[in-house]
Amino acid sequence: MANTFLRKTSRDIGTLPVVVGGYTVGSLTQTTIIGLSCSNTTSTAITVDVVHNDGSNETHLVKTATVPSGGSLVVVGGDQKVVLQTGDNIKVTSSAASSCDVMMSILEIT
Repeated sequence: MANTFLRKTSRDIGTLPVVVGGYTVGSLTQTTIIGLSCSNTTSTAITVDVVHNDGSNETHLVKTATVPSGGSLVVVGGDQKVVLQTGDNIKVTSSAASSCDVMMSILEIT
């Protein structure tokens, strides 16, 4: 089995849900999110929703979490990890247009 560290990014996320980096776990792949940060790129506070999508259900990792102007929110990191299975992805939505950049660090095992 090969272990590969990857980063997935999305810029200027707004009020429509965006799959971070367009990344969905492929078949025969195990993925662990080892870090996920949302950054506010505007001059006013925003709120963000981060959800895990398994293809039929969406579960919030954070809901309506405030991110101050110029600040960031670490959703996953440190001791916390999130395991994804085949077909899973992470979606982010912001309260304002083009206001949030996201970086997700993952470990893929294939």
